[in-house]
Amino acid sequence: MSSVLGKALKIARASSMVKGKAWVLGATPPAVDKYRTGISVDPFGIPAERKLDLLMKADEIMRRNKKVKISEAFMGSYKTEKTFASTEGSYIEQEIVECGAGISATAIDSGEIQVRSYPNSFRGNFATRGYEWIEGLVLPAHAERVAEEAGELLSAKPCPSKITTLILDSSQLALQIHESVGHPIELDRILGTEASYAGTSFVGLEMIGQFKYGSDIVNIVADATCPGGLGTFGYDDEGVKAQRVPILSQGRLVNLLTSRETAPLLGRGSNGTMRADGWNRIPLIRMTNINLEPGEWTLEQMIADTKDGLFLTTNRSWSIDDKRINFHSGPKWDGRSRTGSWGIR
Repeated sequence: MSSVLGKALKIARASSMVKGKAWVLGATPPAVDKYRTGISVDPFGIPAERKLDLLMKADEIMRRNKKVKISEAFMGSYKTEKTFASTEGSYIEQEIVECGAGISATAIDSGEIQVRSYPNSFRGNFATRGYEWIEGLVLPAHAERVAEEAGELLSAKPCPSKITTLILDSSQLALQIHESVGHPIELDRILGTEASYAGTSFVGLEMIGQFKYGSDIVNIVADATCPGGLGTFGYDDEGVKAQRVPILSQGRLVNLLTSRETAPLLGRGSNGTMRADGWNRIPLIRMTNINLEPGEWTLEQMIADTKDGLFLTTNRSWSIDDKRINFHSGPKWDGRSRTGSWGIR
């Protein structure tokens, strides 16, 4: 530890000699604390045979369907151990556990290929939970339905082309919020100091409190304290305690995701979103759990109230421009028909 600290101090002194713009870190109280993901069943204590048996059962059920040519059943468990120490007096230890699993069936016939998956598109569904999360997904119970739907999609009608009402399922809506709200409100992206794979942002500082992002019923929070969320932790990588902060209030933009480095530009304190991908990576502002607050209507009520529209579920493709203004998405519609696409320009 002492050698690592010595190198860090040496690098900091050298870096200070060639620094450009001076940044002032916002104040935060020093913390001496430990944080661990709350789990019921340790995934690393489960025998490999038990895990493989669960996956093989789901895979075997999907393969009973003759139209399914490729089947996948997968799971993963990850543990991240972090220690944060600062010259301000903080010493924070964190142990974060993530678990998840999923299944996928690919049906092929006469040059047509269709894929159906559960419980999400692409890589399954993960949470900061223990092995109880994986068992709760009950993969074998959904395997037959997933295989049948993949087969039915081979001969399904194309999605109609028209301007109409859309109802998005939870996984598709989560992706929409992640891309169109979460990334654009990362303040380092707005300031132009970060423009990686996710691009920059159409949001400007002058839009805080002014810009109407959605209707009055749209309320979105950034919540790093939400149990089970993949953006849930005890402290960010600047030693700022996890928080729940409003982002959209009655559809209006009221806050951005900030760090100790950037929050002073807004005259505010950091809301704790500075995170590093690993020990040898600098921390960047990255969204926590960007959650749409629930309204009063159920999915069944929304469908019943819609005279003409499409119910879109399970994303197949996604693209968005560098400023995150225009996007194009290709999810399934109706659960029994081919891919439909939609976008905003």
